[in-house]
Amino acid sequence: MTSTDGAAATQTYDRANREGDEAVEKIKAAAEQFLTHKRVAVTGVSRSPKDHGANFVYRRFRDRGYEVFAVNPNADEVEGDTSYHSLRDIPEGVEAVVIGTKPETADATMRECAELGIEHVWMHRGPGEGSVSPTAASYGREHGIHVIDGGCPCMFGPTSDPGHKVMCSMLKLAGNVPRRV
Repeated sequence: MTSTDGAAATQTYDRANREGDEAVEKIKAAAEQFLTHKRVAVTGVSRSPKDHGANFVYRRFRDRGYEVFAVNPNADEVEGDTSYHSLRDIPEGVEAVVIGTKPETADATMRECAELGIEHVWMHRGPGEGSVSPTAASYGREHGIHVIDGGCPCMFGPTSDPGHKVMCSMLKLAGNVPRRV
């Protein structure tokens, strides 16, 4: 993505944030802003990757040229790459985080993001329960974090594919992808 693309995404993001009385934005603008960040951590990347959403997101970011970091407190290596036990362990930190763990783990991750000054967090949610924690989302927003609470980064922008785009439309109807965040 060029710096011009990043500036356009920021303008769209800022415009969406000014609309209405509440500090809400459209999911597409929030996704575009999130995806401008090139150093991204994905939590919950599993040693057993079969059908695990966090692993799919991790591979997609890696394959699309992002500098992506796997986080799993119980693994030293996943997907053939180094796995970090916490966000704190990632050298030089990250700009954004995709939470791909169980919702009860999202609260601690969101607190860690706030402590580290990470300002962009996406709680993954596909057709199932996903990683969305309402208390984590509230905490993050109260601490100045731009939170996307549902959906998948692979449904938007440079990380998307046709299947995820179709799934996005269907999951918006089901409420698993927020229309506004």
